[in-house]
Amino acid sequence: MGYLALILHAHLPFVRHPESEHVFEEDWLFEAITESYIPLIAVMERLQNDGIPFQLTITVTPPLCAMLNDPLLRERYVRYLERSIGLSEREIERNRHHPKLLALAEFYLERFSECRQRFVEEWKCDLLAIFRRLRESGSVEIIASAATHGLLPLLQESAAARAQVLIGRDVYLETFGAEPAGFWLPECAFAPGIENILQEANLRWFVLDAHGLLFGNPRPKRAIYAPCYTPAGPAAYARDRASSRQVWSAHEGYPGDPSYREFYRDIGFELPAQHLCPDSSDKTSRRFTGLKYHRVTGKNAEKELYDVGAARAVAETHATHFFEARRKQIEELRSSHSSAIIVTPFDAELFGHWWFEGPHFLETLIRKAACDQTDFELTTPSRYLVEYSAQQIVSAAASSWGENGHLAVWLDESNSWIYPHLHACARRMVEIARAHSSDASPVEERTLKQLVRELLLMQSSDWAFLMKSGTAKDYATRRTSDHVRRFNKLHEQVVDHQIDENFLGDCEWRDNLFPNVNWRYYI
Repeated sequence: MGYLALILHAHLPFVRHPESEHVFEEDWLFEAITESYIPLIAVMERLQNDGIPFQLTITVTPPLCAMLNDPLLRERYVRYLERSIGLSEREIERNRHHPKLLALAEFYLERFSECRQRFVEEWKCDLLAIFRRLRESGSVEIIASAATHGLLPLLQESAAARAQVLIGRDVYLETFGAEPAGFWLPECAFAPGIENILQEANLRWFVLDAHGLLFGNPRPKRAIYAPCYTPAGPAAYARDRASSRQVWSAHEGYPGDPSYREFYRDIGFELPAQHLCPDSSDKTSRRFTGLKYHRVTGKNAEKELYDVGAARAVAETHATHFFEARRKQIEELRSSHSSAIIVTPFDAELFGHWWFEGPHFLETLIRKAACDQTDFELTTPSRYLVEYSAQQIVSAAASSWGENGHLAVWLDESNSWIYPHLHACARRMVEIARAHSSDASPVEERTLKQLVRELLLMQSSDWAFLMKSGTAKDYATRRTSDHVRRFNKLHEQVVDHQIDENFLGDCEWRDNLFPNVNWRYYI
């Protein structure tokens, strides 16, 4: 028997702007809820209702938990759905004489209406409660991650990396009412010593890219097809590149199939602003609406209209192909790797948001794995360790996923300027936490907590990634600079014993995540 562990990493940077009514970047959350989280939850609920046995691992990171739990963002998401429903209705009227476009507009109206019905009426705007219920069912393992997805090897100050892990663990405990077993290293980035922090947090396993284990010392006897314990204790699993490539590769990955929905052709960039947002005074900005009428078609061809049924059929074909490839892979491993486990992690937002048909692919794959074969079974890394507790001890090597596999995406000429600021703020946080370890007044206690929030938020790996990719460079630059500026101002006020409570309150109002954050982790 072989094993397949599917891991979905659900993460978004903390984006919340109470100071402004319409902030484009908040749509990142709303799009992910509509196109990924709700469809993925629907897949898991259908599988459970149909009695299909499955095991799936999901990360719900602390920033995402904070946003899903925020009343302001919940309210704004409902308004986002209502705007989407209104736009779909206007599209039905606009396309009443075009049968194919009319059918697509009706399809989107039904989707948005169903999202609103489920989110508001059925789930009372509380997605975290649904994730807790799925976790308690035993079919879904939810794992922890760093507080704000800080890139642990680049934080330099050991207390900063430790705080990212321990605060992430604390948020998980508050959210799900239990200790986590697994931990998602942001960007799968590892450096020797991080395993000691994970052990301190009582975490049992984590995921590396393949070379992080293959270049370990000693070399793993079972390559990447079994976990290896680190000397400190937690086990390292390695990402299987073969299975990942079939989905992610720009050249051979499934999402590039001509039948699938084209992500970038959105009516938000094609139709008059008055039609898109008749009640808005802003007629210049453009944004994704989620109404996309075209399919990938081909690189050099005029985009053709999307066919929902044809795309679902292709997704089923691709799920069958992926399923058979894993059966073949496990069969080839069986002679030399008994009880081999293939670990296949993906960003959860790939399924539905970037790859619209992804949830249907995933559901088809899980049903086939459960019902159509006996060569392998779906598992979670935690379950595998329970069943196969005896494993080799290996010191894992420094590594990350992404281009070149060694942090190149997050340490580049486009973003390297941020790290001196991050390191200086981390050193100041350690110094000021130690200075107030036994005598912090109530207002100093509040300020120290906010200093931690500002530090954690500036450390998010998302900002460096967005600077490198160029997709939201200005926003990422502004967010990093704003958190550094607010941190330094608050720090100066604590040092001078002149805390401006109006400024402190404004900072708390803007960035209200982690209300119980423990600043003493920096001591």
